[in-house]
Formats: sequence, C-alpha cells, structure tokens
Amino acid sequence: MALAALALGGGAALAHYQGGGTKPAPEAADGRVRPPVAPTVSPEPRDTASAPSRSRADASAGPSQKTPPKRKPATRVPASGNGTFATAEAAGRASGSGPLRRYRVQVEKGIDISAKDAAAEIQQILAHPRGWAAHGRGSFQLVSAETDADFVIRIATPATADRLCRDQGLDTHGELNCETTDGVVVNLRRWMLGSPTFAGPAAEYRHLIINHEVGHVIGLRRHLGCGGVGKPAPVMMQQIKGLDGCRSNAWPYAEDGTYITGPTL
Repeated sequence: MALAALALGGGAALAHYQGGGTKPAPEAADGRVRPPVAPTVSPEPRDTASAPSRSRADASAGPSQKTPPKRKPATRVPASGNGTFATAEAAGRASGSGPLRRYRVQVEKGIDISAKDAAAEIQQILAHPRGWAAHGRGSFQLVSAETDADFVIRIATPATADRLCRDQGLDTHGELNCETTDGVVVNLRRWMLGSPTFAGPAAEYRHLIINHEVGHVIGLRRHLGCGGVGKPAPVMMQQIKGLDGCRSNAWPYAEDGTYITGPTL
C-alpha cells in the first residue's frame, strides 16, 4: 500500500493597527501643558476556581505524553510442519440436496489451529445459502476418522502443502491450494491471511478456498475467467492470480440464486 505524504505550508499573518501613536496632552487655561492623566484600570480578577492548580512535580514534568496504542501483532504462519495430521473427531448431518459426499477434515499437527474448530467452520461454509449444497450441486456430511469418507480436506503448512500438491504434479510455490486424488489441500498461509487480491477478511476468503476446491471435487474441472468488468468473480476463477476487472467474490451463487459464471479457460 502506498503512503501519501501531505505537506502543510504555513504563512505569516501581519496585523495592521490604525490610529497608532500618543494622543497630544491638553493645555491648561494658563497656557501650560498638563501631563496626560493615566486611565484607571481595575485589575482583572483571577478565576482561581476554573484553573486547577499544578503541583511542583506536575509543573516540572512538562506536557503529558499519551501512551501510543499497541500494534496488533502480525499473524505468524509457520513455513513448515512435521507432515502428520490430526483428524477432527466430529460429525454432522448432511446438508443440501443431490449426491451425498462424506468428507473428513484434517489439520497438520503442531500449528495453532484446532481440527475440530476447522471442521466446524468448513461445515458452515458448505452449508451456506449461497454455496453448492443450497443449490442442488450435492449434499455434504462431515464424518470422523471411523467413518469412510469420499474426500478429505487437509489444512497444511506451505511446505507440506507443496509436497502433497507436488505428488499430483502441481507446483503451488508455497502459496496456493490444490485438489488431490483423495481430496483438497489448503495452504495454511491462505487460510490464515487470505489473499492480497481479495477485498475481504481472511474468514470470508476461506469460503472461496473451500468453494473453489470442492467445486473441483463435484466435477467442475475447468477454471473460469471474469464475466465482465465490475461483475463478481466466479468462485471457479483463480482469483489469487488477478481479477481482470471483476470484483472479488467468495460464493458460487448470487443472493438472488443466480450462478456466477464466466468464460471457460
């Protein structure tokens, strides 16, 4: 982000007084000049009640200094992990209509994300009113390790994500997510920080991650382009690589139920 510097120029104001000088002294009847009589000026009363007294310590301390606000620490995303995963021991009801797809959620061990919390968030994303399940593209059910799953959603550090995606012949450069033969790999950096091209918080960008990758799982193999300048970008567009005039968007469908699409790439 570019920072703009604003320079303020100041000018000196000159005050001009009219009728300056000293008034001539009056003459007496005998022709002698009398000295001017100084006007009587009453001393201005001091309002001691309105000005709080300062102690000697206060007076010597100088102007008070405000404590600068504390900066929110930057989110730290570990570059690598141990490559093993914890499975969310949670299950839920199927949401949506269409072919049932059971999924499991795993989070790489040693990172500051609970597999159970991640699974709950993904469950909400897949059940969103503007998501795939709400529009007949399939129903989705979260299952635990003891139940067979149709696909797995893994959240992994950048190095582990690269390794898993590379096994599929994909180069994710420590930045991207990917679809694998058994499910979806989510790069922890994207999960935590969002994307510099996305005009929204990281929590909203997580909708885009899941909707895009699950879109591949349900059979939408090709990526889409921008459907027109100013229009919302399709979720099957690789929005992290640029928007081409579209507005960033995290959901497959508009609020009126229209599918958000664009040219096939």
